[in-house]
Amino acid sequence: MKISLTIVYVDDQEKALRFYTEVLGFVKKADFSQGSFRWLTLASPEEPEGTQLQLALNDNPAAKTFQQAMFEQGQPAAMFFTEDLDGEHARIKARGAEFIMPPTNVTGSKIAKLNDGCGNLIQITQLMRW
Repeated sequence: MKISLTIVYVDDQEKALRFYTEVLGFVKKADFSQGSFRWLTLASPEEPEGTQLQLALNDNPAAKTFQQAMFEQGQPAAMFFTEDLDGEHARIKARGAEFIMPPTNVTGSKIAKLNDGCGNLIQITQLMRW
């Protein structure tokens, strides 16, 4: 068994698509609609056949409540990994992202948090190699 899809709820799928592709650098994997429903997924350009990230519209009251509570608690909706957090921070910040935590050393890793502008905090992590 393996994980092939994970979900991030967003308040605006088109805005989220621009952020996650143009700012973070992910690539669109699937995008189709049926009525008001839109199935929108992304993948890492480093692993295009790997785990997909679904940008799901938070039009469900439970999803909105969950998303807002996680944001208010400072909990990231997703965590992405990199081998060069300082380089990613500079690249993403230059593209206009709002970091709420710059690269910070914590036990066993370095992390940064940013606002995706669609109701979520995202954490980028670099694991420390000893």
